[in-house]
Amino acid sequence: MNYLIIGASSGLGRELAYAFAKNHNNLIISSRDLKDLNAAKSDLENKYKIEVKTLALDFSSIESINSILLSDKNLLEKIDGVLFPIGMMFEKDDVDLNIEDSRMLLQSNYLSISYTISKLKKYLEKKKDSCIIGFGSVSGYLGRKLNSNYAASKRALESYFESLAFENKETQLKIQFYILGYIETNLSFGKSLKLPKGSTSKLAEIVYNNKKAKFKKKIYPQWWTVIILILKIIPINFLIKINNIFK
Repeated sequence: MNYLIIGASSGLGRELAYAFAKNHNNLIISSRDLKDLNAAKSDLENKYKIEVKTLALDFSSIESINSILLSDKNLLEKIDGVLFPIGMMFEKDDVDLNIEDSRMLLQSNYLSISYTISKLKKYLEKKKDSCIIGFGSVSGYLGRKLNSNYAASKRALESYFESLAFENKETQLKIQFYILGYIETNLSFGKSLKLPKGSTSKLAEIVYNNKKAKFKKKIYPQWWTVIILILKIIPINFLIKINNIFK
C-alpha cells in the first residue's frame, strides 16, 4: 500500500515513516527540507526495499499544496492513506498575537489539513482499508496563557476529525485521531516540562497497528487520560488559577 506522510523529515513523522516502511508499505513523504527528505528516502529504500517518493512541500501554503501535491492526479490515485504528524508553534503565542502569525498558526495546524483532506477524500473513499490519521494536542482541552492560538487550532482539528468520522461511517474510509501530550519531538526539545515525554517510536507502532480501526480517538501518553478527566470536572475558574502548570 502507499501512504502519504505530511511532515516526515523529523520527529513523529520520521518515526511513522519507518514504522510503515518496515511493514513493506511504499511511502510519499513531504517536508520543506528536501535535504532531510532525500536522506530519509535513501535510508528507507535501502533498509526496507520499498519505493519512496519525496515532495518538497510547504504545508502552511495552500498554493504549495495545490501546485506540488494536488496537481498530480496519478499520485493522488495511488494513495491508500494519509497521516498528518505536523504542528507549528511560536514562542510568543498569546491572545494578543498579531493577525499574520495567528493566521499562520491556524493555517498550518488546521486549515491546510482540512483543505487537503477535502481534496483527497474522493480518492480514499473508493479504497478498502484506506485511512486518514490526524494528531491533536492535550493543549486543546484548556485555554491557556501561552500557546493560545496553537491550542485553539488543535481543538478545532479534533472537532473536524470527529465530524469526518460521522460523515464516513458508511464508507470504507477509516478515521483515527491521536491527542498528544508531551512526546519526544522538536517542539518539546530543550523545554522544561512538568511531566515525562512519551516515546515517538512507540507511538508510531501504535498508529500502525490501529490504522484499520473504523474510528479511534486515543490519548498518548496514556497517563494524560487521567489528567484530562480531571480537567473536565474541575471548575474553570480554579483551572485558570493553576493554568501555568499546563502552559
